[in-house]
Amino acid sequence: MSDNYHPATWLVWTLAAATVAVMTTNPLYVTLLALAAGVNYVAIGQRSPLAQSWGAFLKLGMLIWAVTIPLNALMVHTGRYILFTLPAGWPLIGGKITLEGVAYGLVKGLDLIVVLIVFAAFNSAVDQARLLRRMPAFLYLVSMVASIALAFAFIAALGTQGIITKVLGLAGVSVTESGFSLSEFWGLVLVYLYFQIPLMFLVMMPAVGGLRRTWAEAASIMGASSARYWRSVALPLLVPAFLGGLLLLFVNAFAAYATAYVLNPGAQIVPLQIRFLLQGNVITGEQDLAYAIVLWTITILLASLILVALLQRRTAKWASA
Repeated sequence: MSDNYHPATWLVWTLAAATVAVMTTNPLYVTLLALAAGVNYVAIGQRSPLAQSWGAFLKLGMLIWAVTIPLNALMVHTGRYILFTLPAGWPLIGGKITLEGVAYGLVKGLDLIVVLIVFAAFNSAVDQARLLRRMPAFLYLVSMVASIALAFAFIAALGTQGIITKVLGLAGVSVTESGFSLSEFWGLVLVYLYFQIPLMFLVMMPAVGGLRRTWAEAASIMGASSARYWRSVALPLLVPAFLGGLLLLFVNAFAAYATAYVLNPGAQIVPLQIRFLLQGNVITGEQDLAYAIVLWTITILLASLILVALLQRRTAKWASA
């Protein structure tokens, strides 16, 4: 289906629509853009199985929108039309609650929904493999920029002066006194899990979706309970996909660099240690230690990727049976 759509054309449309959605605050323009993007998404979704997978993200966007409206109203205290006033002594939310603050949260939440619909239509219409082949190599560096942005987002939320840290402090919970820090082991684990768990969902969803209803019906006819079906049929079939997902997460985390570097440049992880050694921080007789670690790193990653490919082939064999 996706071969009928030109990737470059859809990419231009996506960037233009998303840019307008992010930059404008005019409710009329945002509403018209939402309708146009929604028509494209619905039309493509009738022929694309990928469109169905975006339903959960759109529901999440609606939930975030519902939270954005009151949060924005409580945090923005400017405007002519005052709805009510909270005590000025309340931190962050104290002051006048205005109609303009509610309206601004409504529009910005709608902007988020439009961006999600635009990217849902784009991902449903375009063959990602064709799109990647057309992309210039330097654009792959964008992933490093995104990793840096992710690190700063966590610093703004859970750093020493982060907003969540401050809110918990008002509730009597001291994050810093508990020993938690984003630059320490458990802080890095939290940041890594933030993008590893969604990746695991993306890996497992196709495998779970490949379980056929007829298999469950056959097991039921033979007298197997639902628990027995999952224990004896479904889980053994999902084991290769699960192991392949774990290996893929290992490769992804093992090679991660930018996020960990921003949080803790001296962290004891392999990519940062290679950088440390390549800068000349070695003792006499160990000048080639960095190159040895690089060689072992490449060997481990290649072996992991080969295992991932074998496990994916095994998963595809029963999925196509």
